[in-house]
Amino acid sequence: MVSMRIPFLLLAVTSLLQIPALAAPNPQTTAQLPPHQAPQRPAELFNETMVWTVHLKFTPEQWAAMEPKSAETNPLRGGFRRGDGMAGLLTPGFLKEGDLNHDGVRSKDEFQTLGEKWFSDWDTAKTGKLTLDQIRTGLGAAIGLPTSRLQGPQGMRNGLAAAQGIEFVYVHADLEFEGQTIKDVGVRYKGNGTWMNSQGSLKRSMKIDLNHFVEGQKFAGVGKINLHNNVMDASFMNEVLSHKLYRDAGVPAPRSAYARVYVTVPGKHDRQYFGLYSIVEDVDKHFEHEVLKAKDGAIFKPSTNNLFGDLGDDWAKYKQSYDPKTDLTEAQIKRVIEFSRFLTKANDAEFSAKIGDYLDLDEFARYMCVTTWVTTLDSILGMGQNFYVYLDPKTNKFKFMPWDLDSSFGQFGMGGNEDARDNLSIMHPWRGEMRLLERVYKVEAFKKLYLGYFEEFDKTIFVPQRFHKQVDEFAAAIRPAVKEESAAVLERLDKVAAGEAVPQGGRRGFFGSAIKPIKGFVTARAPAVIAQVAGKSPGVTLGDNGRGPGNGGGPAAMIGTMFLTALDANRDGEVTREEFTAGFARWFTAWNTDRSGKMTEAQLSLGLNRDVANSRQNNNRRGNFGFGARGVIFGNN
Repeated sequence: MVSMRIPFLLLAVTSLLQIPALAAPNPQTTAQLPPHQAPQRPAELFNETMVWTVHLKFTPEQWAAMEPKSAETNPLRGGFRRGDGMAGLLTPGFLKEGDLNHDGVRSKDEFQTLGEKWFSDWDTAKTGKLTLDQIRTGLGAAIGLPTSRLQGPQGMRNGLAAAQGIEFVYVHADLEFEGQTIKDVGVRYKGNGTWMNSQGSLKRSMKIDLNHFVEGQKFAGVGKINLHNNVMDASFMNEVLSHKLYRDAGVPAPRSAYARVYVTVPGKHDRQYFGLYSIVEDVDKHFEHEVLKAKDGAIFKPSTNNLFGDLGDDWAKYKQSYDPKTDLTEAQIKRVIEFSRFLTKANDAEFSAKIGDYLDLDEFARYMCVTTWVTTLDSILGMGQNFYVYLDPKTNKFKFMPWDLDSSFGQFGMGGNEDARDNLSIMHPWRGEMRLLERVYKVEAFKKLYLGYFEEFDKTIFVPQRFHKQVDEFAAAIRPAVKEESAAVLERLDKVAAGEAVPQGGRRGFFGSAIKPIKGFVTARAPAVIAQVAGKSPGVTLGDNGRGPGNGGGPAAMIGTMFLTALDANRDGEVTREEFTAGFARWFTAWNTDRSGKMTEAQLSLGLNRDVANSRQNNNRRGNFGFGARGVIFGNN
């Protein structure tokens, strides 16, 4: 297979710095489409080409209260109070670890002693040198950096925005859905990348919880309604069509519809049109009963690149990574830990023989087949997020379900690399280290199912003409509602529906490149996959983007690379004790600008960003990461 390192960009954050904000939706209320009868059942609500009318009403106080506030004490949040960029991650740990006598002051001697202590602690093999992996592991342990760059603080939600301390709160509102009013529902903003990309716009994703304040309240048989703004998808179709594709492949996946969303806030918004949203079914107990036809199973929403890695017997070490959405029994917790131990410690023969006892191999083959075909890297394939895991109470096996697919069809993390987008390997589609996939893809029983589904779906649901027809159908259904947003948004829709590449989300896209729309992607992807299944092409295998063994690509991995770069004076890829301690001494002298002999928090923060975060640029090394002014993660190739 062709091995290549693909540049990585956390798209959502980058847009805050480099890309203009979305234009606000048209504030004028225009003529509405003919009203529909309000749905009574989930099957009526989730009609994929239906465009419902939704009107949310807030008091001014509740509307203001819904605006999230960053957690001031969270060291992962952006913002200069705790140090911009990388310093926001490192400063709190340096302040705590560097104050060795606990007098609140960090002197030159203490700073030097800290360097010596860290080197000794991290040089576990006592070789007198630190490798990149030792630095990453040492930083993670010393400062408590999370194992995933997308994990929030303990007990809070996960995701890019959550990792910066952004939390959403429910406020009171009234919901009017096709003329039917439901009083006192809970509404909050939602999302991570989409949230950060919708700053400066009224059109933000929202979650409506009908029974948050009124127990048992439902509408059309559901208790929650997700309104997704699709700001990164000019077609408004990526998520809806991808979820449909999973369902057509026999994988449980949320159902969808569309909504024209209006908001009233006295004195601020008078039934103002916010734009066209997609309605996405919530993966909750309702979903379990309605779609999975089961009850009392366990639903998880993982955020980790070390899925089912052995973390010991203490569930507290697993909980944040797995983010359970249901109350767990002791048996369910035990099952997760048992599978993790099995995945990590079983030899190859035992693993092949017994993996089917833990993982629903047939369902997983279908799930991975579709995930790989649509080349969605903001998933288990790249980011370790945007999927659900269900522990089926009937079989005691784990099943996988997709989520958040607005960047599917090759529209995430590829930049302008058309070859990687169209020819992603079907036998090694993941980026970086993913032990679960590495082991499962070697199991003959799985490979037979997996390749068999590719052969079947290549002739049925993966046919390009089928997608072309769906795009035309959906574009016709949503076009009137899109037209009301703005002429620019409509122009993008018309172009992508016709198969013309446009900047992603109306912006420059990854690295300024235009994004190939659904029609163009499927036309290229279908023959590329067929060639791989036939053994005529190896496909493209992605690089690891600087992830090291066991670190899951988290902040410790990225910052560890910067640390090595900044301290490795002779550029041999390792750091000696002399280089390490000399680097700490050099930093104190350079950063203590007032020559007081006492390091202030501001001096430490500025120094870390200047001499560590920018070490890639300063030393012109390749394959590292740098941080922008608000913690933006950039990859380079």
